[in-house]
Amino acid sequence: MSLKHPAPPAPSKAAGPGRPKDLGKRASILDAAKRLFIEQGYQGVSMDQIAAAAGVSKLTVYSHFGDKETLFSEAIAAKCREVLPDDLFVSPPEGPLREQLRAIGHAFFALITSEEAISMHRMMNTPGTAENALRELFWNAGPRRVQEVFAQFLQARVAQGQLRVDDVALAASQFFSLLKGELHPMMACGLCVAPGPSEVARHIDATVDFFLRAYAA
Repeated sequence: MSLKHPAPPAPSKAAGPGRPKDLGKRASILDAAKRLFIEQGYQGVSMDQIAAAAGVSKLTVYSHFGDKETLFSEAIAAKCREVLPDDLFVSPPEGPLREQLRAIGHAFFALITSEEAISMHRMMNTPGTAENALRELFWNAGPRRVQEVFAQFLQARVAQGQLRVDDVALAASQFFSLLKGELHPMMACGLCVAPGPSEVARHIDATVDFFLRAYAA
């Protein structure tokens, strides 16, 4: 007859003093993941590489993010929040609605035309480098999140009587599509370099004016 030994007790989680250190490691992992995913693509990066670049063990990476897909999604979302923080939509700059939309437009355009974003866009559109599931992860963590938060911004302005919009989700999609314009696809195709500040300002001003002509109350 065999004897069953009781299972060893689960290790207790570190208390208070270890919390800031854990947050620091998480930030280091995210920074390393953002850089490596953009430089080498999703398939070209291993969790071992990310751990080494972050200066932590692979076990620490898994303890914070669970798997590679989750880490990729979190890295994309973190990059979006760097340039388009949630408080830009919740508590936008003071001033008229047009100035608020201009501020959001400048932040969004800076994000999508950054070297990192262009590299990620090319990677996602290169056959054989990303599966549909990976593209969906990218879409949900980046573009979809930004559009949903901006739709909430628009809905608040509708409630205030500043805008008249029947479908805020559609209007949000239209705004960001207008901001991409011709410049973004041309940059993604390598047909032009990043525009200068005056050209960007002219493009964003025209986009905001066009949007307000359609939806201003």
